[in-house]
Amino acid sequence: MNAAAPLMTRQQAAAALGVSLRTIDSLTGTGDLPAIHIRRAVRYRPSAIEFFCDAHESRRNPRTAKRKATA
Repeated sequence: MNAAAPLMTRQQAAAALGVSLRTIDSLTGTGDLPAIHIRRAVRYRPSAIEFFCDAHESRRNPRTAKRKATA
């Protein structure tokens, strides 16, 4: 194992994504956010958080999409 960034707690992951702990638990439960289980502790790789953000990044502007749909 190489010298990687320290693992993040649920609270840190929630803060990084700007969501609640309940959302983190839901994303972990569905497998959308990969987690590392160490006994009863759950940890997240910072790279997993970054990958999740990249995968869910919107490529369109919601305002212009609405205007185009109604035009």
